[in-house]
Amino acid sequence: MMSEYCFGIDVGGTTIKLGCFMTDGTLLEKWEIPTRLEEQGKYILSDAAGEVKRVIRERGLTNEQVCGVGLAVPGPVNDEGEASQAVNLHWGYKHLVRELGDMLNLPVCAANDANAAALGELWQGAGKGCRNMIMVTLGTGVGGGIIVNGKIVAGEHGAAGEIGHACVEPSETAVCNCGNHGCLEQMASATGIVRLARMELSGCEEKSLLRAQEVTAKHVFDAYKQQDALAGRVVEKFAQYLGNALSIYACVVDPGRIVIGGGVSKAGDVLIEPIRKYYERDAFPACKGTPIVLAELGNDAGIYGSAKLVLP
Repeated sequence: MMSEYCFGIDVGGTTIKLGCFMTDGTLLEKWEIPTRLEEQGKYILSDAAGEVKRVIRERGLTNEQVCGVGLAVPGPVNDEGEASQAVNLHWGYKHLVRELGDMLNLPVCAANDANAAALGELWQGAGKGCRNMIMVTLGTGVGGGIIVNGKIVAGEHGAAGEIGHACVEPSETAVCNCGNHGCLEQMASATGIVRLARMELSGCEEKSLLRAQEVTAKHVFDAYKQQDALAGRVVEKFAQYLGNALSIYACVVDPGRIVIGGGVSKAGDVLIEPIRKYYERDAFPACKGTPIVLAELGNDAGIYGSAKLVLP
């Protein structure tokens, strides 16, 4: 019997998102359950396995009809499906593929959540039709995923794609969450944009829409859309850091597309143009024309990508 179904699981610190798919990429249903973090997250995998078993039972499927289950988690995952740690889930070392596979008696694949989101966008989102892609997620931090020849690049330690922790400002004295200084995350995340805005505001007396409120990344881009000069300078600085970093990554990957996702991407197309300007200024000539586009799958990218892990 041909396997027609697969499941994607995206584990976050608050909720576990799950999706049941046809192998052609059709999403049949999606749902979420709370992430139980108590006792060092010991219930997370068993809760997810229970949900998959429930849906298999309710749909009247057999295990032979399910080609596998993909799992995305917040932390480094190597090619063998081992997580060295997942701090947000209170996990130390876990052999994810073995543990979940034993619970389900199904093939299991696992990946870092940002890498899985990138694979999801490649499969059914903004990167559809590409074989090589870089995805950047701009949220509280800066995450990313690198896809080469249709496959996630995980690296020796499962840390490939941690593009937010490249040093883009060597003179920076503030410490990043990773312990280093001058990381892209400090300049291009939502919190980084706020930090750039506060520095700009404190350095002058110029009138700005940003002075009348508690500054957020959204406020910066809203003010930028209204031609606020100070907000414009903040966006230019942000875009220069990110555009330059993307030009460097492109020299290594030569992507067919660069996809921008995460909460900051909700600013829309106004976000893309300044990034593209600096990217094209600095990119290797063969890579200058690489399209930079907004992600399309939103919060579903992780379940799409994790499901794709188990498909050819």
